[in-house]
Amino acid sequence: MANTHTSLSPVGQDARVFTGFSHAALWFSLGVGLLVMQVGAYLVPAMGTRDALIAIVIGSIVGSALLASAAKLGCDSGLSSAGLMHRVYGSAFARLPVLLNIVQLIGWTTFELVVMRDGTAAIGERALGAPLNSLWPTLLWGGVLTLLMTGSMLTLVRQFVSRVGLPLVIGSLLWLSWHFISVASTQGLSHFMARPGDGNMGILSAIDLVMAMPVSWLPLVADYARHGRSGRSTWAGTWVGYAIANAWCYALGFLVASVSEPGTDLVMALLLAQGGLLALGLILLDELDNAYGDVYSGAVSANSLKSNWSIRRWGLTLAVLCTALALVLPMHSLEPFLLMLSSVFVPLYGVILGRWATVMRTPDDALPPKIDLIAAALWLLGVAVFHAAATWAPQYGSALPSLLLTFTLARLTRGSAQ
Repeated sequence: MANTHTSLSPVGQDARVFTGFSHAALWFSLGVGLLVMQVGAYLVPAMGTRDALIAIVIGSIVGSALLASAAKLGCDSGLSSAGLMHRVYGSAFARLPVLLNIVQLIGWTTFELVVMRDGTAAIGERALGAPLNSLWPTLLWGGVLTLLMTGSMLTLVRQFVSRVGLPLVIGSLLWLSWHFISVASTQGLSHFMARPGDGNMGILSAIDLVMAMPVSWLPLVADYARHGRSGRSTWAGTWVGYAIANAWCYALGFLVASVSEPGTDLVMALLLAQGGLLALGLILLDELDNAYGDVYSGAVSANSLKSNWSIRRWGLTLAVLCTALALVLPMHSLEPFLLMLSSVFVPLYGVILGRWATVMRTPDDALPPKIDLIAAALWLLGVAVFHAAATWAPQYGSALPSLLLTFTLARLTRGSAQ
């Protein structure tokens, strides 16, 4: 019997409309954000310039390759993220990672609204010369997000993100990069390139930090990739688009923190740049698609649990909920919890990618088992390894060891999959 859940069934050919450029534009746009720049600033003063740039390039390439691999599996199978979880872990057990994914997406959407609220408040204070009540920016961005959820995701990506949003955000990044490279040149470019770090972060730990952003999108990528026309173009577009955006924003955050006075707030540093008010405003506008991406994927996952609510209805509900949470929760103090929650999806997708052949060989109309015990055990083992490595051997990173272990064991045991 075929599965009647919209989000658990492979999409039809009529919905496969994304070209390689569509994927590249989408994931470049999703890869750009103030949060990414702020994490890039964490590398100062822990690392020297050369080591930081090496870590940024390697982490962006490896992390985006992992994201692109999950995207190709989503396109080849036509399955959403929830669909992949059901097929690999079993219909009953998959509810656990699906629920965790919904929780983290609600958290990250709320955090994005807070980032946009704070950025808007800073712009308002700069422009008006007086503090701006945080209530109105929160309601503004929450209202726009809710309005976007009433439309079509396919139309938004193809018509707005690819044709309008992409040129604007590239122009903003080019302008800010030129400004801060000019500042670095004034201070001495050779001195900047030779600047040493204080040794508080090794290169493997830095690569782990850079990989955190592309890895955080793993539980979402298939929700968009399943609309791709071909696995190859989906893989290439996702990889190239996200790798460039991730490396650019990490490097820009590192550059801004390096040439600014110690302790300077990143948003304020961007605002004080020549033309920074306009550039920051455009980046804030682009931040909206990050929140949209989280809510849409959360709606797809929620639809897999309660299919009598449409994806659009779930999207509207989640957007309103996140707006309300942004008004009351101390989101900056909850960021470590969200990062910890994100860690469970590295081994989760290590197992899913290791079971690639199982996903593709399973007939679409086959009922999955309630639980695949081996897949579930490998995931839980991977979570334990991730946190053990972070606690006892942080110099080696935690994402890559957990990923490699679960991927390898999942491949070795793929013959046992039901």
